[in-house]
Amino acid sequence: MQPVDLDVPAILRDGIGRTHGGAAWIDQLPELVERAVVRWGLEFGEPFRTGYASWCAPTTAVGGRDAVLKIVFPHDEARHESVALRAWDGRGAVRLLDDAPEDWALLLEHVRPGTPMTEWDATAEERLTAGADVHRELCGAVAEPGSLVPDDLRAALPSVLEVCRGWSDLLADRAARAAVEGDLDLDPGLVALAVTSLRDLPASADADVVVHGDLNPGNLLRAPDGRWVVIDPKPMRGDPAFDLWPLLSQVDAPFRRAGAADVLRPRLDLVADRTGLDAQRVAAWSVARACEQALWTWAELGDLALADRELQRAAVWASLVD
Repeated sequence: MQPVDLDVPAILRDGIGRTHGGAAWIDQLPELVERAVVRWGLEFGEPFRTGYASWCAPTTAVGGRDAVLKIVFPHDEARHESVALRAWDGRGAVRLLDDAPEDWALLLEHVRPGTPMTEWDATAEERLTAGADVHRELCGAVAEPGSLVPDDLRAALPSVLEVCRGWSDLLADRAARAAVEGDLDLDPGLVALAVTSLRDLPASADADVVVHGDLNPGNLLRAPDGRWVVIDPKPMRGDPAFDLWPLLSQVDAPFRRAGAADVLRPRLDLVADRTGLDAQRVAAWSVARACEQALWTWAELGDLALADRELQRAAVWASLVD
């Protein structure tokens, strides 16, 4: 098979292409794309210039159906993307048309106009309302409220409980090392709250749903009928309150405003009301995930300024936990 002459966007070369194994995967992309072309009878256009860890391009499949071909760099967070999309079946999410797990290839519905929520000219409250409504739809797409996800999904998806147990241990270890090195301004009480939350919140959840894992505004696209749908899940199963931190933190720039806690409090109440979740639980998850992100940034990227900034944001979230 003769590989296609492939256009690889700079964002991909500068993203996953600079990681361990990323450059070798990019070298394999022409062959992976060609196999998808043959498998599904595709003609593809210019690739999208977004995404650090996947190659995506609009395509026309056999029969003239518009679609998007997505080839993903193999990594654990994306391993179960097709499982979640198939389970949601277009309810609140982009529809999966087919996949080839051996190549980490997905054939997806082409969402039009596909405007990301980050580019939607609307208030933060309107964006939060729309995002929260999608979250509620996702949570109800697989199982009725209060019931468990089906056994096949329980077996196929990692659990929030198991993942966060590992995160809590890693967070405690990283915080101990950072305290010794003394280059981060760590609040022991804040770290303790985050570690405890990562251990206790998943175990005390009263719902078991398929969570998106990265519900930020950039992963919400405008669909043809005006609805919003999610893309790029990093799915798990467990507490639905786990999912709302990225939406609340990134819907605009709340932490750049004076009195960030006063900005976030009514937004937290709005999202909790729309999703039927407890606002305190959402806030506690936000503390835990912000701290986890801060210590990951410190340990993996060595970016002290960004890690300190995320810790300051975690402290704002902690002020909202009674």
